[in-house]
Amino acid sequence: MKKDIHPKYFADAKIICACGNVIEAGSTVKEMKVEICAACHPFYTGKKKSMDTAGRVDRFKKIAEKKAAPKAKKERIRKPKAETKKVVSKKKLKK
Repeated sequence: MKKDIHPKYFADAKIICACGNVIEAGSTVKEMKVEICAACHPFYTGKKKSMDTAGRVDRFKKIAEKKAAPKAKKERIRKPKAETKKVVSKKKLKK
């Protein structure tokens, strides 16, 4: 096998969650930051929690409100039609 092709392994790597939980595990990265872990994940805790990723819940609520609200009709301003020239056939011109 080739030497020095594998990354360095850290047996005491730290995984830090956004909730403040710190987990020590083995990894090739010395320190990792994660958004959610087993201590705060709703599946493991039993608490239902709405994760609002990039405002998706708010966006959905706005769309639902628009569909539920009655729409006001906009008045269309009609432009007068331009007068068109009548095409006279060649047969009528010969007579």
